[in-house]
Amino acid sequence: MCGNEVANTRSRLRFVLPFVAEPAELHVLRTAVREQLAHWGFQALEDEVQLAVTELAANVIKHVGAGAAATLVMEPSEARLRVELHDKSSAVPTLRDPDCEGECGRGLHLLEALAAEWGTAVTAAGKGVWCEIALGSVPRLRQLRRAVAALEHYRGEAGPVGMRQVRNLVILEDAATDLIADLLHWVAAQGGDPDELLDRALMHYEAEAQAA
Repeated sequence: MCGNEVANTRSRLRFVLPFVAEPAELHVLRTAVREQLAHWGFQALEDEVQLAVTELAANVIKHVGAGAAATLVMEPSEARLRVELHDKSSAVPTLRDPDCEGECGRGLHLLEALAAEWGTAVTAAGKGVWCEIALGSVPRLRQLRRAVAALEHYRGEAGPVGMRQVRNLVILEDAATDLIADLLHWVAAQGGDPDELLDRALMHYEAEAQAA
């Protein structure tokens, strides 16, 4: 069964998901990917990323073996989403002749077609196969980064907040609620109208969401 963790290293958003490479786990893996992309606001990338992750995981099952321990990593940058799949085998996959019989090399050819770039890297624990897919929502990523930075600063003494998966958002939502409440107290102390501020913020959010 998949184990889930989402880590944040200061200015970067990073999703880390250890899992067992088995055919029955591929559906769970795709669901986790879909939920995380929705959390980041990148639903438009669902088909491409799920297909890439499925092919990478299928390659692990085929070439490393069913039941192998693997880890999926997703990390958005300014213009691309980087997807990495790590396993404990040091055998690096190669792109074969697409005209070969059967489905040999199919996964890597699909990866080459989907991704802006892809490659492999030997690590101390095995290897990683990675690809980068172009993002279509850079402003959304910047908003998420600003929110995480604000919450981490607000709760600095309690440790980094980080970005959680959708089902683990209660911790982050509690911190956000406390921060919003404190901001409303500050506005009232300055002689402002908290309700007016909330209305303006909601209008701003809805306008940006509609534009996205």
